[in-house]
Amino acid sequence: MTSTQEHRWVLAGDVGGTKTHLGLFRQGKTRPVIKEMETYPSREAPDLEHIVARFVARHPVTVSGACFGIAGPVIKGKCKTTNLPWVVSEARIRKRFHWERVRLLNDLAAMALAIPLLQSRELFSLVQGKAMADGTKVLIAPGTGLGMALLACEKGRYIPIASEGGHADFSPTTAAQVRLWRFLQRRYDHVSIERVLSGPGLVTIYTWLRDEEGMAEPGGLRQLMGRTDPAQAITQAAMTRQDPLCTAALNMFVSVMGSVAGNMALTGLAMGGVYLGGGIPPKILFRLKQGGFEAPYTDKGRFRTLMQRIPVRVVLNDRSALLGAAHAALENT
Repeated sequence: MTSTQEHRWVLAGDVGGTKTHLGLFRQGKTRPVIKEMETYPSREAPDLEHIVARFVARHPVTVSGACFGIAGPVIKGKCKTTNLPWVVSEARIRKRFHWERVRLLNDLAAMALAIPLLQSRELFSLVQGKAMADGTKVLIAPGTGLGMALLACEKGRYIPIASEGGHADFSPTTAAQVRLWRFLQRRYDHVSIERVLSGPGLVTIYTWLRDEEGMAEPGGLRQLMGRTDPAQAITQAAMTRQDPLCTAALNMFVSVMGSVAGNMALTGLAMGGVYLGGGIPPKILFRLKQGGFEAPYTDKGRFRTLMQRIPVRVVLNDRSALLGAAHAALENT
């Protein structure tokens, strides 16, 4: 590594509907190394440039390039964000900050780029298997929404492939899931996977079990859900108090996750492994490991044996999208 490379700074961003994380990175021995990071509330800003301007004013260094992972489809250097009233443009950022190289990526594509850079302690092995070194990897990230991406390997170089697969049709696999689908069909014109496999989706499963399936709600939980994040309240009640309703909701959520992960593995022939990112999987490791995930993951008929060969790992690094964006920015300069 030359002295010039060591002191080449890039700006990386992970832009979500709730928060925007920005960081300054330089190339380390094995992966980008962060110097500074700031987090901003996304909804308080009129656009991304406003947040970037605040950051660079606080950290005045020469930036050689920038990359932003954004929650939304990126098409020809532009993104109309899914959960914000923003239109983000590479050209506009280049012009505003006089940076020659600016790149926009879907946030899951940015997170996928970080996977080969993660250390063993940043991954939790959920399903054993044998990953091929140059095999395609797939990433599924349930959180506020449901993100998906693929990571293909071409001559030793990883290429992220963005996806909006979270908005594909939800396909129930059990009689109970069919009843849930019918409940959702009455409420929405399109029942996507994200309607079930996300934080709001967990709340929907809970509501359906309570109102349609007649399960008793634990005392005080409705008030707690009104004061805190509802999905988190349900998860905590399931994990700590073993409440029957919350446990049933989380069990169905985990089962759907396993089925969707298996479908994604088959779609991408993910011999490089399946990775679970986002805010939810790291918080429910114990429940995932209990077996409710693996059975629907491998239950793919004639391809069961193949599925048993494809490992599944949970991404524990909650800044992996920022790390992947930094990697892309350094590659682009």
